[in-house]
Parts: sequence; C-alpha cells; structure tokens
Amino acid sequence: MTLRTFEIEPAEPQRGSVIWLHGLGATHHDFEPVIPQLATPFLRFVFPSAPIRPFTLSYGMRMPAWYDILSLGPAAPTEDQAHLRESAAELGRLMEREHARGVAYENIVLAGFSQGGAMVLHTGLRSVRRLGGILVLSGYLPSAHTLRGEAQPARRDTPILFCHGRHDLVVPCAGGYQSYSVVKQAGYAAEWAEFDVAHTMCIDEVHFIGRWLAARFPAP
Repeated sequence: MTLRTFEIEPAEPQRGSVIWLHGLGATHHDFEPVIPQLATPFLRFVFPSAPIRPFTLSYGMRMPAWYDILSLGPAAPTEDQAHLRESAAELGRLMEREHARGVAYENIVLAGFSQGGAMVLHTGLRSVRRLGGILVLSGYLPSAHTLRGEAQPARRDTPILFCHGRHDLVVPCAGGYQSYSVVKQAGYAAEWAEFDVAHTMCIDEVHFIGRWLAARFPAP
C-alpha cells in the first residue's frame, strides 16, 4: 500500500519536513488552510491520506481511518493492532522518502490531529531514529500496554508536544492529559498545552504550534 499525499513546498530554503496526519473520517487537505498561519515557510508539509476501511464503532461504515477501534473500554479503546503496525510502516516509508530527498531524520516532525495524533505518537515513540519532534493535536496514546516493550528509550530526547482543547468531548482532555503523563513519566521530553476549544483548533493554538516548530528549526 502506498499512501496518497498532498504536499506544500517551502517558500524559503528548506530546514525540515512535517508529515501531518488527518483525523478519522477526514481528508488530507483538512489542514491546508492552517499552514500560512504557522509562519514556517522554511518547512515542507506532507499530508498523507489514510486508507479507506470499515470502522467498527460506526457499524462498519467505510471511511478514512489509520486504524480500526474495535471497542471502547472503561480504561482505554481497543485498537486493531495489525492496522497500527500497517499505518506505522507506511509512515516510516514516508519518513524514508523525505530522507531520500535530503532531509535528515532529526529534521522530520511527525504531526497529527485526533486519530492522526494518536498514530504519530504511536509511531514516533517506537522510532529507532531521533526525530525533529512529535506533535499530538487532540490525540491520545494508543496501545499503551505495548509501549514498555516497544518504545525506544534511547530516543527519549525527541521533543513531543501535546495540544488539547479543554472542552473536547471526542477525545476528552483528561484522556489526552493521561496519555501525556504516561509519556512524560516514561522519561520522554514531553510538553502539554491546553486551549479553550472543543475537538478542533483555534488561532492561538496554531500560533503556539508555529512558534514550537520554529524553535525546532532555528535559522542557520
């Protein structure tokens, strides 16, 4: 499987790449309007499109999804492990493609919203390479029970930013914060930021993310 991508090329000499995953049922063009507001013209943005697959919690309706969620338990969702591995492998191939274009792995940021945020966190924590950062927007840590055996402790210095809306009813803020706490307690360089929104983004959050990205890629 090869993921379709939409890309925005840098307007200035490139310092890095951001691979940005959309949420469940969305499209890879969803965050195109956000990019000018980030004020990071030195970055290439790569937006992959998730596979279309039946989604159990929507009675088997087919939709773009990085993985299926089989059930919602009291402690955590039960994700399809094969789908997680499949999407992580595809994300790894996109990182390899950026590297082949001349971008060092430490200059690649994984970003994602909602299920996309969950997917980049899952993949980034298991990366054998030090990445430029992991940006988790209104997401959570999937398959937390496998983290201890699969995480790469040597890469705990990869910067991780969790951003979440205080009024989020889709991925509750408390759940996002719990995921942040698990990652932080595991020794990763994680930060947490809350915004006064629901399951979406506001302009303050966009500007905050832009500053965080700019700090990852200072001017030479």
